[in-house]
Amino acid sequence: MFTDFFYLLRLHGMKVSFNEWMTLMEAMEKGLHQSSLTGFYYLARAILVKTEADFDKFDGTFLEYFKDVEQKEIPKELLDWLSKPKEQKEFNKEDVDAAFGGMSPEDIRKMLEQRLKEQTERHDGGNHWVGTGGTSLFGNSGYNPNGFRVGGESTRRSALQVAAERNYRDFREDKALEMRQFQMAFRRLRQFSTKDTGPKDVLDLDATIRETCDNAGSLSLVFGRPRKNTVKLLMLFDSGGSMWPYTQLCTQLFQSAVKSNHFKDLKVWYFHNCFYDYLYNSPSCYTYDSVNTEWVLDNIKSDYKVIVVGDASMAPYELLSKGGCNDYYHYNDTPGIDWIRRVNARYEKMIWLNPTSPEYWERGYGSETVKIVKNTVPMYHLSVSGLEAGLKYLISGKL
Repeated sequence: MFTDFFYLLRLHGMKVSFNEWMTLMEAMEKGLHQSSLTGFYYLARAILVKTEADFDKFDGTFLEYFKDVEQKEIPKELLDWLSKPKEQKEFNKEDVDAAFGGMSPEDIRKMLEQRLKEQTERHDGGNHWVGTGGTSLFGNSGYNPNGFRVGGESTRRSALQVAAERNYRDFREDKALEMRQFQMAFRRLRQFSTKDTGPKDVLDLDATIRETCDNAGSLSLVFGRPRKNTVKLLMLFDSGGSMWPYTQLCTQLFQSAVKSNHFKDLKVWYFHNCFYDYLYNSPSCYTYDSVNTEWVLDNIKSDYKVIVVGDASMAPYELLSKGGCNDYYHYNDTPGIDWIRRVNARYEKMIWLNPTSPEYWERGYGSETVKIVKNTVPMYHLSVSGLEAGLKYLISGKL
């Protein structure tokens, strides 16, 4: 049943396993899809989609596969009318509530289907057709707390249901990250282990089950030491200049890392364009509030994983020359590219997260230095898929 849909999902990058597909088939046999295409959509999405980043991918595949199925879709022409709403006309709130208050959602749905068959032109300010600015049960930008919003934007947040709206485009993997997505991504950067010392005060459920079974069902509790994340992280942020447009994004990344509370240790320093003899303790990059980079290399052990966040865009001499530092009062005897190579050689794993679109890495201002840095340190785009790929490399070492 729907075998082609299974293969189409996998063709579009959905990691759907055979066991998950059989679970879906079993759920359908039990009637959990309510014998409707909409019911099947929600059931399939609940079983087959593992991450919010795949919601839009699933929606697109679903529409592609079921494009020829007869559905009660909102006509495009009607949606075009509804996309340009008129102002709300005067109305009596009590009259509206009294006229439509006793209808069930199913009654309203059937009435909407009938209107869609009959309506042939735009309507605004009325109480019957699908329109805007009125008191009809269907439309947008009007008033009817018992109605369905069709198209448009939510204003009073009182609609019983919403038609013709997709809610998951913000979860596409090529979109810029938000706080919650940062936090979910950082959960991948974990390597658990148990310490050899310390109290055994955490219940080991699997061992308890085994011991209890070996004891013919007599409960035997087994305790172990807690598993803790052993990852130690060093983060270096480019601050100022061409990074100003990404200040909020970098702030979210920083806060997500700090609030995750599961790293064994987290160190954060800042630089401008490229790091040289000094790293700074704050985004202001004041020399009096800095630490010697040589000291960091000597005192921060090599088992730290390093994430550098920056656009890598600068004048070539800033990266390749002595004295290339942008700070007039700070002459660097060692070129910036050499410092990058030293940091990369010192630590086990290092990645560079670039917030600019990859299409600009090959052309435009800064593309020359981006290419040099990219050839020195694995570079990833600061998007959902890019961050996940970068963190996977930090853990596995596989590009």
